[in-house]
Amino acid sequence: MDCLAFIAEQRISQAIEKGELKTDGWKNKPLKLDDDHLVPDDLKIAYKMLKNAGYVPPEIETRKEITRLEQLIAKTEDEHQRVQQMRKLSVLLMKVDKNRPSPANISHDDEYYRKIVERTSLGTKKD
Repeated sequence: MDCLAFIAEQRISQAIEKGELKTDGWKNKPLKLDDDHLVPDDLKIAYKMLKNAGYVPPEIETRKEITRLEQLIAKTEDEHQRVQQMRKLSVLLMKVDKNRPSPANISHDDEYYRKIVERTSLGTKKD
């Protein structure tokens, strides 16, 4: 056993005996690990440190904002607010597209996009 691991084990045992370390919630249970299998090995520690410090990469912030706007658009009844939110969403999607090797949204397929816009009605709901 490594010297450092031995000292750590002793200190953990002492803390448990003194009652300074409570093991009720995690003893004999598997650790909850982050799903970081897509992150390169040499960046995992750096990403974990940034995440623990509360830093989120700009791409993730943008994607969260896109999801929030999509939910807001679906709930909004006012046509003017919906149009403003759709404009914001369009700008955010352009930002995401700019950083991707292939386009992410359907506006690049002009014919398909045109058909969707023709079928979408902002002001009235059809039964």
